[in-house]
Amino acid sequence: MSTTTPSLAATTDTVPATLARVLILLPPSEGKAEPRRGKPLDVGADPLAQARRAVMDALVDLCQGPEEAAIATLWLGPTQADDVRRNARLRDLPTAAAERVYTGVLYDALGLTTLDASAHRRALSRVAIISSLYGVVRPGERIAPYRLGGGVTLPGLGGVAAHWRSHLDPALTAMAGNGLVVDLRSSTYAAFWRPAAPLPRPVVTVRVLHEVAGRRQVVSHFNKATKGRLVRALLEDGRDARTPTAFAGLLTDLGWQVEVGSPTAQGTRLDVVVAAL
Repeated sequence: MSTTTPSLAATTDTVPATLARVLILLPPSEGKAEPRRGKPLDVGADPLAQARRAVMDALVDLCQGPEEAAIATLWLGPTQADDVRRNARLRDLPTAAAERVYTGVLYDALGLTTLDASAHRRALSRVAIISSLYGVVRPGERIAPYRLGGGVTLPGLGGVAAHWRSHLDPALTAMAGNGLVVDLRSSTYAAFWRPAAPLPRPVVTVRVLHEVAGRRQVVSHFNKATKGRLVRALLEDGRDARTPTAFAGLLTDLGWQVEVGSPTAQGTRLDVVVAAL
């Protein structure tokens, strides 16, 4: 497996978009591993650098001020003061590849760092993680751990989602090219960027339904774990899909039960139905 972990200063898209016919958008995770060593964050001078610095400056300023105010603003509990203190040191924290920093149900099921070499190369070019702090990162880009929810409003910056809505379109449009966008983000992070209508490229959104005794419901744990396993299966398989119908067929070939909804201005929704983890 490749061990290259470029910094955010290097690029937001290390592989030409034309080589990645599918762009998979993932949400971040609330839980993050803390690297013990690694160079400090370098946001560099790429197109998103200024937007990242604005969020970082606002977050660090908040967390270097009164702790109680930061806890309230970030929607944290009284036992999460360590997250505030870590945010206050954000500029000096060690960094690691995003695939090693993001943890939790989805990322544990996806297991980016355990993919074979071919699948891992696909992950580096096909997966993009939407982040409150960084906007968008590839799995191999170096980031520092942070605590900042997508629904937070930061003093001096405003709403995090609104901030990124005004900056992400050029970067994500370039990453997507003319390929299929597979949007696995939660609703909070879907608000950061929506492909403009009419859609210049096909988009699919995926909803996971848990079926028990003929009844279906959305369950957070099933949703996250299934999306992680689904992405892993796609990366290991390696086939491309250029349309929502072809993508649904690919998932079916890989053993998933898929139901295709009608196309809308936001794309085509696929329901993936699971009975058990």
